[in-house]
Amino acid sequence: MSILLGCIADDFTGATDLANTLVRQGMRTVQFFGPPGADVTVPEAEAVVIALKSRTNPVDEAIQQSLEALQWLQGAGAEQFFFKYCSTFDSTPQGNIGPVAEALLAALDQDFTIACPAFPENGRTICYGYLFVGDQLLSESGMQNHPLTPMTDSSLVRVLAAQCRHPVGLVDHRTVAAGTDQVHAAFKALRAEGKQHAIVDALSDADLLSIGAACADLKLITGGSGVALGLPDNFRRAGKLSSDTVADGLPSVPGLGAVLSGSCSEATLAQVAAMQKSRPSFQLDPLKLAAGEDQATEALAWAMAQLDDGPPLIYASAAPDDVRAAQDRLGRAEAGALIEAAMARIATGLVAAGVRRLVVAGGETSGAVVQALGVNGIRIGPQIDPGVPWTTTLGGPELALALKSGNFGVENFFLKALDCAP
Repeated sequence: MSILLGCIADDFTGATDLANTLVRQGMRTVQFFGPPGADVTVPEAEAVVIALKSRTNPVDEAIQQSLEALQWLQGAGAEQFFFKYCSTFDSTPQGNIGPVAEALLAALDQDFTIACPAFPENGRTICYGYLFVGDQLLSESGMQNHPLTPMTDSSLVRVLAAQCRHPVGLVDHRTVAAGTDQVHAAFKALRAEGKQHAIVDALSDADLLSIGAACADLKLITGGSGVALGLPDNFRRAGKLSSDTVADGLPSVPGLGAVLSGSCSEATLAQVAAMQKSRPSFQLDPLKLAAGEDQATEALAWAMAQLDDGPPLIYASAAPDDVRAAQDRLGRAEAGALIEAAMARIATGLVAAGVRRLVVAGGETSGAVVQALGVNGIRIGPQIDPGVPWTTTLGGPELALALKSGNFGVENFFLKALDCAP
């Protein structure tokens, strides 16, 4: 097998977001959770996305996992590589975006890449290096309250520079608006100045297409899924990708449905509230789990009584003050680990009971669920909302999965997703 684009994502829902973008641009795409073993059959595809749970890992661990994924993708013949992270640049002062990007550059013997998390379709834009969520600066958007990666600085140049050993430059929106040739010239000038990274402004999809075209000769690109919009056309212009490929076909997966939500983002909180208006719900509480209450068993028993009447909602989503209170009592990592472990047990129990369509909200929750279910990979299908497609499993239990980043989706996303399940 030889693929055109090899991608590494730092969480599971982010990987699916990227894969969704590539499929919509006509690239058949499969996603694996970690590098596939020698016994795994890789379907025919132009792009492969390897999803990791490395966003909040210790830096050395994130680098090691990313390099292992890169090695597999190189072995599969990938011509270009993409390191995908969240459109809200989720990270800490230590990383992991900068250190992983620099490790990948070194492994590829390259000296320059871009960083562009913009996703205008979902309200993420960059202007003069500052990241906006809708009309708010990142640091005022609610992301400052994120339980694992609070984003308190909206300047991506400052955020990335704090994580990197090499200098960070900026290609601002005036240059991007001037077109691909000017963007490419700006890359060349920054390289001559010794800059290894360039934050690139983007205010629209047209900007992203120009940026993508300017990246045709870069071995490594880093960013959110939006900047991948322009990459498939580079391969088409080179005669390597057909224009008439049907990329989003999925097999039918009949069965019961359920929703599991571990995200505490503002978008997911609104989605939980919307579903509660028409469907029963059960809330997990990290303090009760820490006290020894077997809420996973309790939630499963509760869900069994609801399944025949429609999809139930099991959630750990909570308001920022409640999340902080639990973290103050338990520690940030322990509170998250308790919820992930409970969600993993619940997902396993639901599938054993006949659930075949699962909507999962939150990157960490999605990671815990697919790992518990033994899912090695997924085929990417049609989009539900920007950044979130339906997928079906490759091997393992035959399931339809919608893995949603906490920040994505319209208010009625959960029921909308289940209504259009394959």
